[in-house]
Amino acid sequence: MTADTPVVVLDTNVVLDWLVFADARIQPTVDALEAGRLRWVACSAMRQELVHMLGHASLARWQSDRPTSLALFDRLAEIRPAPAANPFIGLRCSDADDQVFVDLALAEGARWLLTHDRALLKLARRAAPRGLRILRPADWTLQT
Repeated sequence: MTADTPVVVLDTNVVLDWLVFADARIQPTVDALEAGRLRWVACSAMRQELVHMLGHASLARWQSDRPTSLALFDRLAEIRPAPAANPFIGLRCSDADDQVFVDLALAEGARWLLTHDRALLKLARRAAPRGLRILRPADWTLQT
């Protein structure tokens, strides 16, 4: 990977789709990450949220392999410093817990933020002029 390798931010539900639910819609993204054609950035708060969710009772029936899931996260995600508060008017997420994804994507110059979250998806039109595409994983390709 090089500095010009495009950057993506994955919200926690997308990571769970990949690591717990084996959702095929995230596989093109995972393939690009593993091939070094894409860089995934995250911050420690995102990893902590994943740890919390992997232990959540609602996921128990999927019997996720927590150590393997965290090892994959640690191998493929570049942990970056927590982002500063977003200074961009109009890019405030209605769900305060999800704001970190937008802030990190903007701070790191990410080309994409992949999510299923409606509050984040509502920001897509306003994020586009800043070079950030907020998309569902099924709508993503390396060319989008």
